[in-house]
Amino acid sequence: MKEEQIEPADKLSDKELIRGLQKIKEDMHPEDMERALSYVYDLGRGLNLLRTFPQGVTAFGSARVREGDKYYDKARELGALLAQNGHPVITGGGPGIMEAVNRGAFEYGGRSVGLNITLEHEQFANPYLTDVIEFHYFFARKVMLSMAAKVYVYFPGGFGTLDELSEIVCLMQEGKMPRMPLFLFGKSYWRPLDKFFRNRLLADKMVKASDLNIYKITDDIEDVVKAANKIGHQRIQENLYDHFKN
Repeated sequence: MKEEQIEPADKLSDKELIRGLQKIKEDMHPEDMERALSYVYDLGRGLNLLRTFPQGVTAFGSARVREGDKYYDKARELGALLAQNGHPVITGGGPGIMEAVNRGAFEYGGRSVGLNITLEHEQFANPYLTDVIEFHYFFARKVMLSMAAKVYVYFPGGFGTLDELSEIVCLMQEGKMPRMPLFLFGKSYWRPLDKFFRNRLLADKMVKASDLNIYKITDDIEDVVKAANKIGHQRIQENLYDHFKN
């Protein structure tokens, strides 16, 4: 069977892209069209929101920790310090680490963004948000959590946090997104995972040594702030992805 050769979207001119989309629309099953439009709706709303504030720091971590937990308190402190330095904070908008980072920024008077998700067992937005949007699709939300940031920080978390970590690391590894500072906060928590990466993945040649330089493990929230300060402040309406083609 002859394989159809299709140029990637970023290689097409605007006119070619429009013609290609029209052809897809003509050939597409109605239910698939409805699904595709739902994807576009989620993505479009998110992209519009991203243009209302400069890229900041996206924080990930467990939704299960509560005030008084050492990681909650550090995340809250980080949010305040980022706001003090003029950096918006972006989270998934829920409880736990997300709430803590948003809370620190909100209490200082900074920009505190929550990219929430509708779930079967509802996840309510935390009360420390200056901006909030609710997504239906996980993938659309993850795209926005990525594109909103110039720095990423991962506090201890479970499967969801690991999923978000592995996706960002993989995208940077493969050159599908710019390499930006990425921190794993909590040495005692993350070192066992790092040890597995080095003793198994690297030893078995599943990754290269340079891949393990994508992230940095730290116990100092100042590292995150310094990285954001080094990049500086983008203007509203500008995004580091604007001229990135891959």
